[in-house]
Amino acid sequence: MNTSAIALPVPGPRPAPTTELATDPGAERPTDYARLRIVPARYPWRSAGTLFALAVIAGVAHSVLTNPRWGWDVFAQWFFDEAVLVGLARTLLLTGVAGFLGFSLGTLLALARVSRSPLLSGLSFSYVWLFRSIPPLVLLLLINNLGYLYETITIGVPLTGWTWFSYPTTQLLSPFAAAVIGLTLNQSAYAAEIIRGGILSVDAGQLEAAAALGLSRPRQARRIVLPQAMRAILPSGFNAVIGLAKGTSVVYILALPELFYTIQIVYRRNLEVIPLLMVATVWYLVVLTVLSLLQRRIERHYSRGVLREQPRSFFQRLKRERAVAAPAPAEAPVPAVRADRTSAPTWAERHVRGGEVSVQGVSKSYGSLRVLDDVCLTAPAGSVTVILGPSGSGKSTLLRSINHLERVDSGFISVDGELIGYRRQGDLLYELAEREVLQRRADVGMVFQNFNLFPHLTVLENLIEAPMAVRGLPRDEAEGLARELLVRVGLADKAGAFPRQLSGGQQQRVAIARALALKPKVLLFDEPTSALDPELVGEVLDVIKELARSGTTLLIVTHEIGFAREVADTVVFMEHGRILESGAPEQLFTAPRHSRTAAFLDKVL
Repeated sequence: MNTSAIALPVPGPRPAPTTELATDPGAERPTDYARLRIVPARYPWRSAGTLFALAVIAGVAHSVLTNPRWGWDVFAQWFFDEAVLVGLARTLLLTGVAGFLGFSLGTLLALARVSRSPLLSGLSFSYVWLFRSIPPLVLLLLINNLGYLYETITIGVPLTGWTWFSYPTTQLLSPFAAAVIGLTLNQSAYAAEIIRGGILSVDAGQLEAAAALGLSRPRQARRIVLPQAMRAILPSGFNAVIGLAKGTSVVYILALPELFYTIQIVYRRNLEVIPLLMVATVWYLVVLTVLSLLQRRIERHYSRGVLREQPRSFFQRLKRERAVAAPAPAEAPVPAVRADRTSAPTWAERHVRGGEVSVQGVSKSYGSLRVLDDVCLTAPAGSVTVILGPSGSGKSTLLRSINHLERVDSGFISVDGELIGYRRQGDLLYELAEREVLQRRADVGMVFQNFNLFPHLTVLENLIEAPMAVRGLPRDEAEGLARELLVRVGLADKAGAFPRQLSGGQQQRVAIARALALKPKVLLFDEPTSALDPELVGEVLDVIKELARSGTTLLIVTHEIGFAREVADTVVFMEHGRILESGAPEQLFTAPRHSRTAAFLDKVL
């Protein structure tokens, strides 16, 4: 980052007090402030509120502890009773099993709901609609009486008579199994909507960035979408689990002795209703307190990267206070990239030379709006092509089409003669499946206008994710190449930082390094400096200028005319989805042939 020198004032002799201060006997000198006593500000209403809260707490405690009808001796007698503990264990087991199965099934239902298959999405919606509509008590009774409808549960091939498993329903569905199934079906319906809401909360740019790196759909969901969605899922998800822990009491209808049913049995025998209810209440408080602490810990894990600095827990603050007086250990140096490495090649050694991009008659419409209209363009291997034009002229859509983030309505795009999105066999073109598109997309890197770094991953993790998943590099080799790229973009010391802890210019340089980590033949830049402060533009443009000299084929959408004049081999001007003019920078900027190009340049130069 460029820095400017700041002129500091030269220290000189302290000026003598003015005549007025020196001759006024009642004036206080500045040095006299040190001996004055500070009186803290008073907040009477705050004090009154504190006293009121203490009075309420003391009153409630006195009433509960001194009233003999609460029966605290009976409470103490039954709190650790074996029957109560067995009921508590069964409650915890039901909560754990039904919660795990419910959220596992709910995750699959949520992914099915947002899938592109209308039949799969409709099936998921129908499941959620059905099991959210049935009260848990009714559902448990239906499952417990399933033997009336189906005498045996059979698994086999329909209409063939082939049977792999068959067992009497009444023997297979014990009360505990019926309770687990009923609670799981009910919980999964609510969990599916909680998880779907979390998935929808993830910015669409994250999906585009993952797709642009060639990550497969399952890996996008597992590594990018769900970890970020967890921030929105966890509060509602833990509320659902806490509700499940309390809701297990409905299994009393199956005569299953969980905690509450056990308490009912006991107080019906000894008639000590209040003390026994307090036993159940305190145990529920203990269980839910543990769940709340677990929720807090998990939320801290999944909030990585959201804040510049994570708030410390109580134990972390205590540990930090104890470590203040201790001498700080010597900081381990950041491992340097070894120039003599023989087992793994360097980035420069593995670098793939640029590929030729050919755009032939490409058109794209959104409804009645025609965004690209018969666009033809050729970018030779190793060239730098800058695309100019007013907003809405189709520049970004053209880049996204080259990367196949947008499917064109007509026309073809190829890199080194290999079609994007199709496979040719003779005179036939077969549209590629998404898995094959992702593999080819790895050769066409993209740097987005808004960076689209993965906020829950560190800088190093952002860079190694795609090389390991798409190129199949071992982690050690991927990390070595990533650190070398960070050196190239001037961010070697930021490998362990999260994107939120970086400036805009640093984030954009990380985005460039992430795209380069896949060794693409072509690199696309969609207005790489438009989201930056003017002071940060230079550091990003310097990195792009270095890339322009490296032989990578670059296509850049930008409004930086001076930059375009310096690095471009060809400048293209677009409007209304068409290329109106293209040519060498000097020719286009000094003597444009099209009147619309001249009018545009008059406004921006």
